[in-house]
Amino acid sequence: MEMMTLILSLFLATLRLASPLIFASMGGLMSERSGVVNIALEGFMLAGAFAGAAVGHTYASAWAGWGTALIVGLAIGALYGLFVITLKADQIITGMAFNLLVMGLIPFLTKIFYSSTGSTPPLLVEDRFAFEPVLMAFALVLLIAFWLYKTRSGLWLLFAGEHPEALQASGVSVRKVRWMGVCASGAFAAWGGASLSLFLASSYSPLMTGGRGFMALAALIFGKWKPLPTLAACLLFAFADALQIRLQGVSIGDMKVPIQFVQILPYLVTIVALAGFIGKSRAPKALGKEDF
Repeated sequence: MEMMTLILSLFLATLRLASPLIFASMGGLMSERSGVVNIALEGFMLAGAFAGAAVGHTYASAWAGWGTALIVGLAIGALYGLFVITLKADQIITGMAFNLLVMGLIPFLTKIFYSSTGSTPPLLVEDRFAFEPVLMAFALVLLIAFWLYKTRSGLWLLFAGEHPEALQASGVSVRKVRWMGVCASGAFAAWGGASLSLFLASSYSPLMTGGRGFMALAALIFGKWKPLPTLAACLLFAFADALQIRLQGVSIGDMKVPIQFVQILPYLVTIVALAGFIGKSRAPKALGKEDF
């Protein structure tokens, strides 16, 4: 009975911890399958986490924060698209710049609005999400998988990242398709951040994503830029995270394992997974090309 309780607890924790990764990885998929490199997922998540927590606290509603995170994500995704699609800035450098911009901007805003060094006031327990982000995350994966392979606009996105010349020759604007992909990327990644501050926690805290944006990108690569395999990678990384939480404080004989060794488990799993499978993954052929 105790073993079954432990397994069930790990299973539920994995689902909860996977939600931010799933949203962010689906955001990365939308951008990168359209041909635009996006390493700004960490910044997008932080923006969504802050916006969601701030508005959620103000209106005592997780749904208000969730909707605000969507709008902020669309806005920051559009700003990213302006630089990398319209102005043709280097996509790697721009992505890192966006991460640094958001990391520096949020403490400035919290100082103005809350006189704090980076945190927002907490939501009440009854104002937080109970399980909704988990259901929405899995539903999003299924919807994206169906949309990509079964609809005309979904196939346009795939062609924008694989054969943009053919898409352009058919009369469809590659730039418009990429704009759509990048804006959706911002929205979904922001939801990933909001699921942290409105679901896994009760407020925004400095750098609360903890590298999850980069883990989501790793899951996308591990999943070969496909929705369902990427979902499986997110669940694997989330399981490692849930396991390290359970293992904190464990002892081997009379020696207590340092907590730092346990906390690196999710990142170690990420590195091992990529080291073992990165050679078998093929990125979209036109990923990073700025000719359209």
